[in-house]
Amino acid sequence: MVNITIVTCTQKLFNNISMSKEKDLYQVSLKAVIKNNNGEILLLKALLNGSHAGYYDLPGGRIDKDEFTIPLTDILKREISEEVGNIDVVIKPTPVAVARHCIPGSMTKTGKDIHVLYILFEVEYKGGKIVISNEHTDFKWADFSKENPENLLSSGNLEGIKMYLAK
Repeated sequence: MVNITIVTCTQKLFNNISMSKEKDLYQVSLKAVIKNNNGEILLLKALLNGSHAGYYDLPGGRIDKDEFTIPLTDILKREISEEVGNIDVVIKPTPVAVARHCIPGSMTKTGKDIHVLYILFEVEYKGGKIVISNEHTDFKWADFSKENPENLLSSGNLEGIKMYLAK
């Protein structure tokens, strides 16, 4: 009899907690950790009016609504092509890190924060000319054995690179 009472009280407590929690909604952004033969990682200089202003960004972007059935590596290939041109790369199919980024409401059409889940993939740079789109202002190859990621990256990019480098 006592055990039944304890279970019932525990169940009521669990039900009250789970009912009061609101689930968060995330957009998903696929990010490329593009490495050259020297082990350097390609970074794109963020726009001054974007959520990564003053820092660099990793190539990649959010999944379009009509891409639900498209393989993630194909979506990432599209994003890489849009942001740095038609370079020759090999995308490894298994994610190497995850991270979270918040686009503040002051930068969104709705005025509400947008939470973004970053999924990072390692990408091998084989060659080709890097041509930056209007989404960024410049690029650099960073050697994180010599440079502190915190000086170059912020938010989800920083969180993701730290996870990637720790592997």
